Amino acid sequence: MRISTKADYAVRAAIELAAAPDDKPVPAERIATSQGIPLNFLEHILSELRIAGLVQSQRGTDGGYRLARAPRQITIADIIRAVEGPLATVRGGKPEEAEYPGVASQLPRVWIAVRKNLRSVVEQVTVADVASANLPESINRLADDPEAWVTR
Repeated sequence: MRISTKADYAVRAAIELAAAPDDKPVPAERIATSQGIPLNFLEHILSELRIAGLVQSQRGTDGGYRLARAPRQITIADIIRAVEGPLATVRGGKPEEAEYPGVASQLPRVWIAVRKNLRSVVEQVTVADVASANLPESINRLADDPEAWVTR
């Protein structure tokens, strides 16, 4: 799976909002500075997250952004889907709709298994988990495997 810059920035922005004290609005400029995200790009991302119902915006001198739901109710998958669409596609479509002739006919099952495994991680981790540095044990077990750190 390729995690785009946009998805990475969106998740990081949501984590910043999850860590905000007392659910106070956080100015986009503060998120941009804290996470090293270009402000114009961040504002576009925050707009998409707002349209998706994941963040709320508030205008004025005390304005900024806040999560629209409790941080423990927003998964990493929710954020990625809001800015990128479905988690796993094949040639822009659903894996279950892919068809291959002959000896490749079982390939859609592989793509569906990839999607299932991806979901098992990003649908389990919330922005609250990351913001509090308290990841689910199953995620820690996966990340603790030395093979997980090897790029191939």
